[in-house]
Amino acid sequence: MNWSEGWCDVVGEQTDNGEVKMASIEGSARERLILALDLDDAVAALRLATSLGEYFATAKVGLELFSAAGPSVVFSLREAGFRVFIDLKLHDIPTTVGRAAHVLGSLGPTFVTLHAAGGVEMLRLGMQGLMEGSRKADEEMPIALAVSVLTSESRVESGLLKTRISHAFAAGVQGYVASAHDLATIRAVAPSMVSVVPGIRQSGAPTHDQGRPATAQEAFAAGADYLVIGRTVTAAADPKAAAESLVSGLLG
Repeated sequence: MNWSEGWCDVVGEQTDNGEVKMASIEGSARERLILALDLDDAVAALRLATSLGEYFATAKVGLELFSAAGPSVVFSLREAGFRVFIDLKLHDIPTTVGRAAHVLGSLGPTFVTLHAAGGVEMLRLGMQGLMEGSRKADEEMPIALAVSVLTSESRVESGLLKTRISHAFAAGVQGYVASAHDLATIRAVAPSMVSVVPGIRQSGAPTHDQGRPATAQEAFAAGADYLVIGRTVTAAADPKAAAESLVSGLLG
């Protein structure tokens, strides 16, 4: 598939000869790429994010960075113009998750993760917490994403995957985080949910601790709405060049 054609419907701008304008496609790509800031230093994370801002509209704050910097890093990234994805995979008793989600919702993130292993009631209270927290802070309700199975797992039972996604759907969760290899299975259960795919690697690159990685092209071909990009860019000798190569590969 030609990815410029794939984004044409989203962008809606063409030259006289029918080719999609490059700048418009890059803008569309930027909206769908999420930068994983897997660092323990807020200053370094903000510096990295701003240096790559032309390629990524959203920055992901995971357990490491949130533990090191707390909510302030969310505010800093938002002030720098990023949407923020808080990826803490909330998983505890329902009441605790609801209260934690209330706090996270008040920070104004665009995405927040809940672990689907917690069951329907936990997910439901997590959704309620996000809604109430965001409303109290006069922020938009975040998109809740259910983490079904960690992408470090090399083998996943389709029955378990379907059960957890069904629980998330029943609780009103809007989307999920999953390997590109699981998207077809999940869409059979919940075709309307937003899909976010991590574990993206360039062809031939080390997989690190990702059990079932995919290239960006493979993930979008499988139906991903958003991609989480981490070490394939952030650990590169030249992160900006790596980001440029990634986007160019999608446009080629």
